[in-house]
Amino acid sequence: MDTLFLAYSRRLEETDCRYLRYLYSQIEWNERLIGIKGARGVGKTTMLLQHIKLSFPDTSKAFYVSLDHIWFATHTLLELTEYLYTHGVTHLFLDEVHRYPNWVRTVKNIYDSYPRLNIIFTGSSLLEIDNAEADLSRRIRTYHLEGLSFREYLAISNVAQLDTLSLEEILTRHQQIAATITSRLKVLPHFEQYFRQGYYPFFLETSSAVSYYDRILNVITTVIENDIPAIENIEYETLQKAKRLLALLAQMKPFTPNVSSLCESLSTTRNQLIRILSLLNRAALLRLLYTERKDLKALGKPEKILFNNPNLMQALALPADIGTIRESLFAAMLSQSHVINYPKQGDLLVDGQYLFEIGGKGKGFTQIKDIPDSFVAADEIEIGFGNKIPLWLFGLLY
Repeated sequence: MDTLFLAYSRRLEETDCRYLRYLYSQIEWNERLIGIKGARGVGKTTMLLQHIKLSFPDTSKAFYVSLDHIWFATHTLLELTEYLYTHGVTHLFLDEVHRYPNWVRTVKNIYDSYPRLNIIFTGSSLLEIDNAEADLSRRIRTYHLEGLSFREYLAISNVAQLDTLSLEEILTRHQQIAATITSRLKVLPHFEQYFRQGYYPFFLETSSAVSYYDRILNVITTVIENDIPAIENIEYETLQKAKRLLALLAQMKPFTPNVSSLCESLSTTRNQLIRILSLLNRAALLRLLYTERKDLKALGKPEKILFNNPNLMQALALPADIGTIRESLFAAMLSQSHVINYPKQGDLLVDGQYLFEIGGKGKGFTQIKDIPDSFVAADEIEIGFGNKIPLWLFGLLY
């Protein structure tokens, strides 16, 4: 057990609290059971450790442990919890909860057996807590952490501290807002850098684009080889096909899937392909877009496939298609608090109301002409006009 205490002490000592993610202030930390989901690499662990460092003058009242630690090969979480509880720990922070066998039942037992113990855990975005385990879902408060927004990237890079904007503010006041910001900040060079390597907080720990993309490739491998099998009963061959599918999609433009062609390329069946796509979507590697229809057909085959964020795609394929990168970024920024669908016309539909075309500075309204509530999100421009809005502004939504 000493190894766990030593690991906790070291991790806490090395935690930087100078910048807190957008979600930190939204979490009701006093709740007895809190779950924080999110893609691997977006900063869930750091958030736990920051909270301990900032909120516990006596850090012996809190304890952090990663459940993939080798100590659990010969010991149980219940054994650890009993020891901590009898030695005065009031808050238990569990990282990588999905890596612990039967974690749902174990967490529920701890919650019921230690009524004065607060439990905060992190887990893969694959977890379906609300649907899978009713007993646990009634007790838990769940949050989801996304990768860095452009606003957060500027802040964590010590470039600028900008206010969060609402979608309504961007749509109605974008020209005034953009003019104010660009009068004191050259936005586009920073946005281009963010495009390439800014979605994951670990960009601060990498010395080059190559090392940053290598880190992302390691994330992808860990998600497919460790996280997915920890949650789903899946065959090794299917996991290898998931890797091949990602590599294949990275070479394509914003992709309207031809199921038969993909099945042939992967030597798989339609049902298995749909399952792989669903898993990669839940794992926050892909983003599947559907029409607004709610029938079974719409919920099966997606109408468009994007990568979850532009950095993922660029790690898999360089040069990556700029159109796909832009659409992936726009969807990543909007989906944090809005619903994205695939429209009949245009590129993306937001909240069932706002229609967007996404492109470069020369992008026009030809494809969405005369459609109410239609907009162009244009890259490579500092300030827009009318319904043509700079793409970078949507990076200030959270």
